[in-house]
Amino acid sequence: MVVTIGYYQLKKQNARVWLLLLASCYFYMTFVPVYVLILLFTIVIDYFAGIVISSSSGRNRKLWLVVSIIANSGILVFYKYFNFLLSNIEPIISYAFPHYDLPYLNIILPIGLSFHTFQAMSYTIEVYRGKQPPERNFVVYALYVMYFPQLVAGPIERPQNMLHQFHEFKQYDWNNLKEGLARMMWGFFKKVIIADRVAIVADHAFANYGSMSSGALLIGAMLYSIQIYCDFSGYSDIALGSSQVMGIRLMENFKQPYMARGISEFWERWHVSLSTWFRDYVYIPLGGNRKGEVRRRMNVFIVFLLSGLWHGANWTFIAWGAIHGVLVTLFPKTPADSVKYKYLKRAILIAVNFILVTFCWVFFRANNISEAVTYIYDILRLQGGSSYLGLSVTEVLFAALFTVVMMVRENKYGNHFISKDLLFWVYMIIMIAFCYFFGVFGENQFIYFQF
Repeated sequence: MVVTIGYYQLKKQNARVWLLLLASCYFYMTFVPVYVLILLFTIVIDYFAGIVISSSSGRNRKLWLVVSIIANSGILVFYKYFNFLLSNIEPIISYAFPHYDLPYLNIILPIGLSFHTFQAMSYTIEVYRGKQPPERNFVVYALYVMYFPQLVAGPIERPQNMLHQFHEFKQYDWNNLKEGLARMMWGFFKKVIIADRVAIVADHAFANYGSMSSGALLIGAMLYSIQIYCDFSGYSDIALGSSQVMGIRLMENFKQPYMARGISEFWERWHVSLSTWFRDYVYIPLGGNRKGEVRRRMNVFIVFLLSGLWHGANWTFIAWGAIHGVLVTLFPKTPADSVKYKYLKRAILIAVNFILVTFCWVFFRANNISEAVTYIYDILRLQGGSSYLGLSVTEVLFAALFTVVMMVRENKYGNHFISKDLLFWVYMIIMIAFCYFFGVFGENQFIYFQF
């Protein structure tokens, strides 16, 4: 709110850009202050790389693109995957050199590293392709990488959507402010009322899966599906809303993914900024669907494998991506709606796809592959055990009720929010009251902050 008030008080766009950049630095430095130097390093390299690429030809253009990609991906690999790589080669090293201690790093992963790395890479790639002119204003480019609403968990923006908005002077607009605030409240509703409540059940199920009944484990897995959606899309709503109050539009990242009728449609609706990033910068350069069906399926699988690895340095994420890759290659098209029993068939397809996605999420949530496989096995073998979910039955039903309300509201209205003034104030009062009285307030960070 302080930043928004200051933003509209400033009458020069250059001053506004400086305000947003300083605010972004402040917010990022509240985590680990020195990590802002990592961002500064890549910003400087990519800024000059973009200018040189646009004014060069032949090998020099490609050379500077490679320099930019290596700088960005190198930092990502070092901080996120270095220890993971060492742990996987440790058995070989220990066998060959029994007394050699591998140099594991005792470091904290920079918050949102994967997000701003991919956003920075999209800039130099688009300049190289000739689809984006280089940004000559260093402060504007730095803000593009560090813009605080979406810095730590997306959406992963493209320069064509963002850079020109930082050059435009946005007049105060009551409708933007109203819709942005309403969207932010919707994001808080999904986070503190739904996600953080069902997280108690999911955490309990995954921590005690060996002693719980199959039914309780299935409920725990299903509620984790709800948790991760409400947590991540809730953050996206807050990011888009806090940006909209200043007249700056971010891309939509979610399109009611659990209403998808198949796995391919799910990925057209879930984390759209990431899936389109991989499509444009990995899938199409690999050949896309231009080199035959076998090559197309291979390209799809590679994309999902990399998507899993992008999420984290653990074999569980790689397995999660690989499973989705197999499913999408096997079922590349969404089933068509037939006239006869249209709504019943659609409901069945949605339910089946939700269960399928839920079983995939088990790998995403588990600490290791063995835990994920055991968790799923314990569901399928219909074992007995404790039915306690970590919350009372009333609390679980309460969470289910709010989840149904959320799904119905989003399915009917999508990402549109209150436009009439009276309804806006009523909506805000009700939402604030609900969050205050029914919210779960603890230390639960947004799940995707770790990526």
